[in-house]
Amino acid sequence: MPPMRAPRLAPALFCLLAGGALVAGCGGSGGSKSTDQTANTAESRPAPPKSDFPSAGNRTLRQVLKAADNPLELKIEPSAEVFYPGENRYPFGVADRNTGPVDDAEVALYFSKVPEPRPGSKSKSGNRGQIAKAEEQALDRPAVGPFPASIESLATKPQFAGETTVDDPEAAQVVYSTQLDLPRAGEWKLAAIVKEDGELRGTPLPAIVVGEFDSVPRPGERAPSIHTPTAQDVGGDLSKITTRIPPDTQNKVDYADALGKEPIVLLFATPQFCQSRVCGPVVDVAEQAQQEYGDKAAFIHMEIYNQNDPGKGVRQQVRAFHLPSEPYLFTIDRHGVVRDAIEGAFGLKLMHEAVDKAIAP
Repeated sequence: MPPMRAPRLAPALFCLLAGGALVAGCGGSGGSKSTDQTANTAESRPAPPKSDFPSAGNRTLRQVLKAADNPLELKIEPSAEVFYPGENRYPFGVADRNTGPVDDAEVALYFSKVPEPRPGSKSKSGNRGQIAKAEEQALDRPAVGPFPASIESLATKPQFAGETTVDDPEAAQVVYSTQLDLPRAGEWKLAAIVKEDGELRGTPLPAIVVGEFDSVPRPGERAPSIHTPTAQDVGGDLSKITTRIPPDTQNKVDYADALGKEPIVLLFATPQFCQSRVCGPVVDVAEQAQQEYGDKAAFIHMEIYNQNDPGKGVRQQVRAFHLPSEPYLFTIDRHGVVRDAIEGAFGLKLMHEAVDKAIAP
């Protein structure tokens, strides 16, 4: 596969490599630790009704944004890069620039088509000015939406909440997500409208590219064959194969030994180094699910970096799955077929749905 690179759309959210060198901004959280953090008590919420947001109607994306009362001051933090024609889950976070994550915002997304480059024009990767111009033009194209977002809590039972999560003041407590029905491959400009204190506030978001990462395993495809380290491989020193504190227990089985023989729940995530601060919570979610499902599936947590060091490149297992981001969850049935693939954060509800697909007769 080509060398992993920093995601074009949301580089601050992912810690990946480009050409073997650590991308600037990736690595540790940069936040201070706290020993008095309370347990995650954020609640899941259904998506608000579409009628709470401006109808796209015959409006352009720019006109939808102008229909809002004011510009948005909160930050919308996208956390996915892999999209296909059709319906796609679009996960994201919401944060206050001063106080951190927000767990109760009402948000809806919209999109419009970015114009295709003219024949003979330079590639997008080589002309940032052209990219910006195309995205600006997309604001004056017909809008599609709204797509209101639901909120899923990342909370677990207290005994499954690791110190990596509890002691991190920036750890995410919820994930927002909506389903975007993207008609075809190509680039699409996004915008968000947030209902805040009785007012509507809007902001444009980075564009997404549908069909760019078509090598990532999809539901219905055969899962790649890889080896994953076990406790036995490291002489019982689990800190060598997981950055969670305390170490999680999703390392009892080598993926290669289970593939094609039993259902597998494979989670790529690095709790210590994931800048979106969702990896600790999702590993906790998987830890609880492992106890709930018992021997119905093999739960495997795969770290991202060689020797758990961001300066030493991503592990070959990550490259075998062609991942442009993390966390990434795959559930695989006993025949070795991918049944679900989830990019970005998820809570227990989505985890249960994914595992149930893999263990179904």
